[in-house]
Amino acid sequence: QVQLVASGGGLVQAGGSLSLSCAVSGITVSINDMGWYRQAPGKQRELVALKFSNTGRTNYAGTAEGRFTISTDNDKNMVYLQMTSLKPENTATYYCSLRAAGRYWGSGTQVTVTS
Repeated sequence: QVQLVASGGGLVQAGGSLSLSCAVSGITVSINDMGWYRQAPGKQRELVALKFSNTGRTNYAGTAEGRFTISTDNDKNMVYLQMTSLKPENTATYYCSLRAAGRYWGSGTQVTVTS
């Protein structure tokens, strides 16, 4: 059974930084991509950052470009999201996800940015 467990969320002041981690287990097929999504109250889930496994290419939402960095450790099946210069509008529940013969979602971790 594929499991993704996210951690690292918390409360931070605007301008601060947070690092999120996601541990993946139970995957037995090749991973196509790994990424982070977020969902704010009353809004749809949206992509934050994505990394393609075969090329290493990354995609970022416009609001994340230049401030967030996604990285992976394929040996450890981990995906990370380093977030800097956080803004109150970044407040959301952040979910890690991977695509491998289907889309898998992990537990969310709450990020709250105060002004």
